[in-house]
Amino acid sequence: MVKISPPISAQEPLHASASHPGPRSLAELFWAFTVLALQGFGGVVAIVQRELVDKRQWLTPAQFVEDWAVAQVLPGPNVVNISLMIGDRYFGVRGGMVALAGMLSFPLVIVLILAALFSGVSDSVAVQGALRGMGAVAAGMIVATGLRLLVALKGNVLGSAVCLGVAVATFVAIALLRLPLIWVLLVLGGSGGLWAYRQLGRIEKAAP
Repeated sequence: MVKISPPISAQEPLHASASHPGPRSLAELFWAFTVLALQGFGGVVAIVQRELVDKRQWLTPAQFVEDWAVAQVLPGPNVVNISLMIGDRYFGVRGGMVALAGMLSFPLVIVLILAALFSGVSDSVAVQGALRGMGAVAAGMIVATGLRLLVALKGNVLGSAVCLGVAVATFVAIALLRLPLIWVLLVLGGSGGLWAYRQLGRIEKAAP
């Protein structure tokens, strides 16, 4: 007797598990990224990590590092890329579109309103000082998040020493030498990818 499985609803997640349940519906996915977007004034990476890893536990720290790395390399804003990736992972193309809508809808309205208001006070010394202060806070949030994510690199196939070396080399190349990002990605990113491929091959050969 053939047993026919019931069809999967478009509202049900595709890859949820007990340890990482993920969003339970498209509505939850939409509002999660809406809340995330409304908090992301400059230090977006810090908010994304806290919301998706610490608060909602949709990703482990290691998964977040991997997804964020891919989002950084792809064209476009990294937080938009990761919203598309996570939405698609749990609900397919429809989930990607819903996550993107949550990421952009309310912030777009707020930005348009603020742009209209800011045009009249953009030359104010007080406003310019406030914006510089906000920039410093955003930079501090990004550094703090980066330090927290270092723990996730312990189990990286590259090894801690190589990860640290690549991170330092990237900082020197971009922050100090001001080399074009595309060349840094090609050289350091390509080298890291080749080394990871080599390490994975060694692990596969050593496996019984």
